[in-house]
Amino acid sequence: MSSFNEDIIGWGFFIAKENMMAEKKIRKLHISQVMENKLLRKIVEITNSELGLEKVLKETVNIITEVTKADSVFIYLLDNTKKQLSLMASKTPHQKEIGQLNLKAGEGIAGWVFSNSSLVAIAENAYKDERFKSFDVLPEDKYEALLSVPIINKGKAVGVVNIQNKRKHDYSEKTIDLISLIVKQIEGVLENARLYEEAKKKAVQFDNLMKVSNSITSKNYLEEILSLIVVVTAEILSSKICSIMLVDKTGKELEIKATQSLSEHYRTKPNLKIGSCISGDVIRSKKPIAIFDVREEKRYSFRGLAIKEKLTSMLCVPMVVKEQAIGLINVYTEKKHEFTKEEIDVLQMVANQAAVVVENTKLVEESIKAKEALETRKIIEKAKGLLMQIRSLNEDDAYKMILKKSMDSRKSMKEVSESILLMSEFKSEGVNLQ
Repeated sequence: MSSFNEDIIGWGFFIAKENMMAEKKIRKLHISQVMENKLLRKIVEITNSELGLEKVLKETVNIITEVTKADSVFIYLLDNTKKQLSLMASKTPHQKEIGQLNLKAGEGIAGWVFSNSSLVAIAENAYKDERFKSFDVLPEDKYEALLSVPIINKGKAVGVVNIQNKRKHDYSEKTIDLISLIVKQIEGVLENARLYEEAKKKAVQFDNLMKVSNSITSKNYLEEILSLIVVVTAEILSSKICSIMLVDKTGKELEIKATQSLSEHYRTKPNLKIGSCISGDVIRSKKPIAIFDVREEKRYSFRGLAIKEKLTSMLCVPMVVKEQAIGLINVYTEKKHEFTKEEIDVLQMVANQAAVVVENTKLVEESIKAKEALETRKIIEKAKGLLMQIRSLNEDDAYKMILKKSMDSRKSMKEVSESILLMSEFKSEGVNLQ
């Protein structure tokens, strides 16, 4: 009887324990569902909001971090101008790398995921994977586990989400499905926000280019117009320094005519010999040249100055008028940068407009000089005729007399001639022209 009672009690404890475990599972499942519903509500809020790209990315990183408790979350997006993946958001602070760190399609695990539109989940030794690419600025080789998910919009990959853990971590099917769901829900928002940012950037560029175009018909002096062009160009291309250099009168050197740089060392750097520098190559070939790092380029004339002023990549395009290069425009970036075809085309367009400004100014100056020369000649001829009449001189002697007076008094022949004509007006009042 006591054995039977013990069995009953034992079964009672077993059933109670099973009930408690079942209750815990149900509670855990309920909590999981509540969390998922909470996250889904956040996703809906993002998709219905008008947040800019930066905020959308930040919120996305926060949601993914909350779901996975990951040590690191990176979001890469396709940069259409560079045709590369750019790091656009991070859980950990990598502000200097945001927008600057780039991956080519197929490069690294993220590049592979992008190219193949297929996710990758690695539980340990992710950094030993043959597709792994290490960056000096990112401690990715310190993470054991990696989950990389493509961001796909309208059937095309537009980015990648990388989730990393410092220790070995098996990403469950449920976690992968949830991350995939989050990415799928926000991919349209990310793409729209990115396109909106690009549209805003292009609108600013267009507005700045209009300023350059309007300056061509401006009545301002050449120096003011060129100064406006370098300021606007620096804004368009987000460059640290922009400068305009023109071929001097000898045709053998390039001299700085305008720059928005505040550095006295840069503004006062000596002229460049066209025959022995990269800029001279641009003048001779009349084609753009881009240097990835001028500090390591042996033919760059001012490597010491570049290091001092933190100048890295350079784009140099010619200013061409009537098939003749009359100068060039240089832009420099602080960080290493591969200039895209679009950036080169924009700068070339600005350079062509600047060349028109310079050429028009020269034509105006030549016209003014020709007009002044004609007026001067008329005044000298009139004064010469007056002397011939008063002094009974021949034309040659009258001219020599004006010339000698000009040399003795260190005044121009025009000034001397004007004095002669002025004195003749007072002849009736007894003014002696002797």
